[in-house]
Amino acid sequence: MDLEQAGNLTAWALPVFALLIAAEVGLSAWRGRSAYEARDFLGSMSQLAGNIVVQLVTKGAILALYLWLYQYRLFTIENTLLNLAVLAVVIDFQFYWYHRTSHRVRLFWAVHVAHHSSEYMNYGTALRQSWFGPLTKPFFYWPIPLIGFDPLAIFAVGAVLTIYGFWTHTEQVRSIGWLDKIFVSPAHHRVHHGSNDAYIDKNFANFLIIWDKIFGTFQDEEEQVRYGLTHNINTYNPLRIATHEFAAIKDEVLSKTRRRPILAVLFGTPESAEPPRG
Repeated sequence: MDLEQAGNLTAWALPVFALLIAAEVGLSAWRGRSAYEARDFLGSMSQLAGNIVVQLVTKGAILALYLWLYQYRLFTIENTLLNLAVLAVVIDFQFYWYHRTSHRVRLFWAVHVAHHSSEYMNYGTALRQSWFGPLTKPFFYWPIPLIGFDPLAIFAVGAVLTIYGFWTHTEQVRSIGWLDKIFVSPAHHRVHHGSNDAYIDKNFANFLIIWDKIFGTFQDEEEQVRYGLTHNINTYNPLRIATHEFAAIKDEVLSKTRRRPILAVLFGTPESAEPPRG
């Protein structure tokens, strides 16, 4: 498999994801606590469908941008196994800051919030990816080709890390033992999806949990997780799931009683929204 093929790994992995979802449905039912609700699952699939369409439309342009930046690279980094491992660490580091910004800057939160809108934690929720997510990652990943990493390698290694992030969206795996000192586990990511006060804006990492420990956003799973948003949207409408925070931003910008400058509405923290964020 060459790097261009590897960049499409997430699409090739969809049948495997489907098998894991089926296994999770069966295991959770056997344990007496179903992990799925049909309408919620369909809501997740509606977001995945839109995300795939946007990826298909934008992937060529994003790759072209990375190739253009690569012309001005500081170094030429060969695609050796060691360098690809280093690239995985670099991408994971950039993802941490991308993900953290997606929770702390309202305009980016408006993109990301769809992923957190389910009140269930399962592999279907893992696939509840924002329609607009592919448009925001390049704002954080553009330095990587400029450093000297091959753009095709960026896509390929990024796909592998995305697949890793899928499996952490479950309640069926309680612990991975000592490995959770280094890697993101389902327990870590359950915390990230919690709306409990102690869990909000914690555990942003995708692969290496060390980033949260270094930058002060780590939280152990210590109490029962309450999934969803601090103010749940209570809808399965695909358009509403995808755009509800953009609608809230629009309403605040156009409000005659708005008390903040427009830039503060767009780039302030989500919790400063009027009314409170979803």
